[in-house]
Amino acid sequence: MKDYYKVLGVGRDAAQEDIKKAFRQLALKYHPDRNQGNKESEEKFKEINEAYTCLGDSEKRAHYDRYGTSEGLGSGAGAGFGGFGAGAGFGGFTDVFEDIFEDFFGSFGGYKKAKSTKGADLRYNLAITLEDAAFGAEKSIKVPRWQTCDTCSGSGAEPGTAPVTCANCKGTGHIRFQQGFFSVSKTCGKCQGSGSIITNPCRGCKGNGKVRVQREISVKIPAGVDNSSRLRMTGEGDFGSYGGPPGDLYIVLNVEEHPFFKRDDMDIYCQFSISFPKAVFGGEIDVPTLNGPAKLKIPAGTQSGKSFHLKGKGIPRLGSHQRGDQIVSIYIDVPKKLTPRQKELLEEFAKISDENFDESSKGFKSKLKDLFSA
Repeated sequence: MKDYYKVLGVGRDAAQEDIKKAFRQLALKYHPDRNQGNKESEEKFKEINEAYTCLGDSEKRAHYDRYGTSEGLGSGAGAGFGGFGAGAGFGGFTDVFEDIFEDFFGSFGGYKKAKSTKGADLRYNLAITLEDAAFGAEKSIKVPRWQTCDTCSGSGAEPGTAPVTCANCKGTGHIRFQQGFFSVSKTCGKCQGSGSIITNPCRGCKGNGKVRVQREISVKIPAGVDNSSRLRMTGEGDFGSYGGPPGDLYIVLNVEEHPFFKRDDMDIYCQFSISFPKAVFGGEIDVPTLNGPAKLKIPAGTQSGKSFHLKGKGIPRLGSHQRGDQIVSIYIDVPKKLTPRQKELLEEFAKISDENFDESSKGFKSKLKDLFSA
């Protein structure tokens, strides 16, 4: 009798997991696919299968350890695999068997049959203005994508010709062969699972069935979108394979910065300067908004930095009629040049207000700034 422990290269006290690991490594090493035409490797492969059939099952292993033989247990190579399909207990042999075939063929006992697949999704980065985000807009963009070749209608064959049945797999898309006691199916390497071969490729797509084009698409941007908002356009991505549906187009929006307004969610902010007399006596001013100029009442005695809200002049909530506000921060405009009369009056005002300015130590303009922005 063969020493099964020696065949697998493990000790007699090895754990079941170690036996399984040793078998897997040896099976991968001596598998006929990796040693085609090597009779010695084929015999070695059968030998390690025989050893694992016995030692991989705890009851069979106990019998082998006690009596030193596997007689009466169906331990031969052929018998050991005979009960596999019926689900007989082989001490985890099924799991290892699947692991090995996963490495060789991608999935246990299977093959990849060419089938229709959905096309790839595409992304397009679109820059828009703050006004576009606030009121919505319609943009025209050009998107490069794969689509079905019009010349061959996606067949890949030159018009007037047709793909021929693959002689290697007889049109099935897979081939079946015997590996010792295994019957294995795998994807046909000649036709890549399609079952047919194009002998006269289409001149328009070089036999690919698809061509790269620039497609012009109209995009409707809803009011209220923000930076990084995504718009999904169903079916505007790459065309699918073998008649599969096209993918989708995702448009990612980038809202450009505005030279006057700053946005915070639904509200927008701006700074607006007024004259010193207007701040003192009050009055009405025209303030720019996204909708055009709007009247804003300035109360008498308004301080620099005071904020006012213009209701409903901000950004709408996406999918809603609700709208944010525009917040206007007022700043006093300090004149850069004064006439002699203006300077005289301001000095008189300062004296009446008990303000003491030392013109020799500080410029007049700086003193005005300190006064009007206090």
